Parts: sequence; structure tokens; C-alpha cells
Amino acid sequence: MSKNSCYNQFKFSGLLCCFLLLLSLSEAFAQDNWKLVTKKEEITVYSQEVPGSKIKALRVECVVDVPLMQVAALLLDVEGGTDWVYKTKSCTMIRKVSPTEMYYHSEIDLPWPLDNRDFVAHVKASQNPVSKVITIEGPVVSGMVPEKKGIVRVSDSKGHWVVSPLSPGKSKIQYWLHTDPGGSIPAWAVNAFAAEGPIESFKKLKEQVKLPKYRNVKFSFK
Repeated sequence: MSKNSCYNQFKFSGLLCCFLLLLSLSEAFAQDNWKLVTKKEEITVYSQEVPGSKIKALRVECVVDVPLMQVAALLLDVEGGTDWVYKTKSCTMIRKVSPTEMYYHSEIDLPWPLDNRDFVAHVKASQNPVSKVITIEGPVVSGMVPEKKGIVRVSDSKGHWVVSPLSPGKSKIQYWLHTDPGGSIPAWAVNAFAAEGPIESFKKLKEQVKLPKYRNVKFSFK
């Protein structure tokens, strides 16, 4: 077998594994066994057991009175995450492939005596040409930024956003996340912390998304 044939076979196998992983994750998120965690200020948080993990998956939903593209503009402004994402200390762009695809590094500030967490995420947005629903994937990836002493690198986190148009000036936001923060944080503490984080993040999101810089932004999805 030639080198090119071996490479193409390896590449295909890798793509197939990624596809199967995302498929299994999507099936788990689609299951109807979500349990209500809390509902405040028209923000609803659900949790779900994940087979083989002590950490629960989360689903967050809310409706905002802004157009679809305005929500996408906020979510794709990764460096602006420090203004609204719960306990986020920094967000730094690493590589911008296009306006709808990028890699960024973020550090999460945790209270003493816990170590801060950091991660590198690959964000990619797409839009259904018929329904106009925008989906934004943001799994963590390895490498790209050296690990730092005293900061635990998150190596297992999968989640995505779905933004659906309800009317020309109203959008529904749904967010799914399952993450393992690594290190020595007890699972019960992570699950308790997760109930507060989404509410605080989405409260600020609803304010930030109305800023003038996110208005009239257009994206060309491939």
C-alpha cells in the first residue's frame, strides 16, 4: 500500500471516529430524560445523567428579543466572553479561520483552594438554509497553547449552541454542555456549581446581546 493510500485511510478513520463521537453525543443530548434544575428570569436549566461519567450534562434555554444574527454575533465574539461567561478570567483568539470558525484559549477563575482551569476550544458555526437555525459547536481540542503550572487543562468538554428564529426580532437560544473539569474537584461540587453558572451567564448574555456592536452583523455560512 502506498504512503498516500495509508494516509488517506488513516484520515478517513479519524474522521469516522469524530463523526461517531458527535453522533453519540447528539443522541444523548436528544434523549427526553432531562430534569429541571432551576428556572429564573425566564432562563431554564436542565441536567441529565451521562453514562460512564459522574458529571451531569446541562441544557440551558431562553428567549431574547433580538434577531438571529445578533445572537450569533455575540456568540462568535469569543474575546467578549469575559463580559458575560461565568467566572471567565480571559478569552484569547488563537487562530481565526473565518468569521464563523476560530480557535481560542480561555481561563476559568475558580475560588481558592481550587486551581483555575483553562482550555482551547474550536468554534465553528453553520446555518440550515431552510430553517435558518444556527448551530455553533465548541469542543475543546488539545495542544496549541502550552499548559501552565498551577492551572488544570480541561481535556474533555463537548457542547453546542442552537439559535432558532421565532420572529424577525425574537430568537430562542439553547445550549448543551458536558464537561469534565479534571483535577480533584468532587463531582457533587461541579454539579452544584453548574446550577449557578448558566443562570449568571445567561442573565448577562441577555444584556450583552443588545449592545450596538452586535447589531446589523451578517455572516456568510458555508
